[in-house]
Amino acid sequence: MPGVVAVAAGWLALMVFVTFAVDLIAPWHYEHQDLLARLQAPFWMGGEGSYLLGADELGRDVFSRTLYAIRTSVAIALLGTVIGAVFGTLLGIAAAHFRGWIEEVVMLLVDWQAAMPFLIIALAVLAFMGNNLVLFIALMGLYGWETYARLTRGLVLSAKEHGYALAVRSLGAKPGRIYFRHILPNIVSALIVQLTLNFPDTILMETSLSFLGLGIQPPMTSLGLMLGQGRTYLLSAWWIAVFPGAVIFVTTLAMSIVGDWLRDRLDPTLR
Repeated sequence: MPGVVAVAAGWLALMVFVTFAVDLIAPWHYEHQDLLARLQAPFWMGGEGSYLLGADELGRDVFSRTLYAIRTSVAIALLGTVIGAVFGTLLGIAAAHFRGWIEEVVMLLVDWQAAMPFLIIALAVLAFMGNNLVLFIALMGLYGWETYARLTRGLVLSAKEHGYALAVRSLGAKPGRIYFRHILPNIVSALIVQLTLNFPDTILMETSLSFLGLGIQPPMTSLGLMLGQGRTYLLSAWWIAVFPGAVIFVTTLAMSIVGDWLRDRLDPTLR
């Protein structure tokens, strides 16, 4: 594994660790306030040692809130990515199996989703239906599903003509067994690579909606919400927005690096 990929994988492992262990490692709860410490600078700029990355406009510890924001953003992005992958894969298999009008409907939905900017769809849904966590995760699950559907359909159509699929079909195996026991294991590597490439886009979409105030709502916190709340104080208290923004940048970059590496390792056409 190249050094850059190892560093990127290490960062992602750290993000996973923070997601599960934030309650143990965060010095303060994300709702803890101390108005006397309002806009306190990080400790290396003269602030108190108890606030490693400074405090925000309500005296909340930026370091602790960033850790909790990582848990929220990573969990939502991961759930959304997995939901989109499963949904798109099932539709792709259905399109490849039934063909005819079902395939035409699925591909029409794929083309519509690809042509319509998802941010506009999300803004419209959240504006008319209100915002709650379940709806927000469901929206994240709809982001990028068309990529999996198109990819799965093409791979399944190709795999159906391979010798192993024809042999299993000639033995009388049912379609469900053919697809999920034989074809899917042979195309799953390409789907995993696509998942790693789609995850950065999903986390950026989550942070964008939260930045606009349509995603995670207070008192909860997320990286995008912290970035949006801190933009007002960029000149006087830059640490409120810069540290969450840096985490977003490094995490998406690391996932892209690991995704490219996995594609080179798992895609036989690139060998």
